[in-house]
Amino acid sequence: MKGVLVKDLYIAKSNILVTIISLVVLGFGLSFLLETSALLVLAPVAATTAAFISITSDAASKWNKNVITMPVSRSQIIGEKFLFYILLAVLGLLIALIPCVVLACFGMDITLRSLCLYGSIGISATLLAGGISLPCAYLFDPEKSQIVFMMSSMVGAGIVTGLVLFINLIFPVKENILLAFNIVLIISVIWFFVSYRIAVKVYQKRDIN
Repeated sequence: MKGVLVKDLYIAKSNILVTIISLVVLGFGLSFLLETSALLVLAPVAATTAAFISITSDAASKWNKNVITMPVSRSQIIGEKFLFYILLAVLGLLIALIPCVVLACFGMDITLRSLCLYGSIGISATLLAGGISLPCAYLFDPEKSQIVFMMSSMVGAGIVTGLVLFINLIFPVKENILLAFNIVLIISVIWFFVSYRIAVKVYQKRDIN
């Protein structure tokens, strides 16, 4: 799996570099308009675009049909994409912290609480979206999977909102906002893992195009 992961990183390096530069510039730009910490909501989703590009690139080059003849199981192929997705999300989050830390050093009002809150929201929405888009990227053709990928981000944000509203029925979210979003994060992690297990079971007995 390590070799497959390195391959995806190599293919996506230019896209990752552009994303990193864009996030840093956007972070400093937001400081004049909004709370810079809010970038942590957008960063993980933006960074994971490279994972989708790697899947469509594999399909276009017929790489998937070649790799299944190698000593790599189909579960490893799919598992690598999920791992790649997580790594990109974490990378996006870390990159978004750069302008936050720099601006905090110059006296901007950026608190650890706001970083944890926005980071939790960003990762939650990203994992929920990935749990939808990654399996569909193999199920549908590139055009349809691209639509699903774009819609999954909105769906992920909507699910986060729905979960928060549901949690608010149990206890007041405004008074326990970090706890509420940590619960959402845990649910998102579980959903992402379940999505991976379902994808493995479904695709073990079908051709990967």
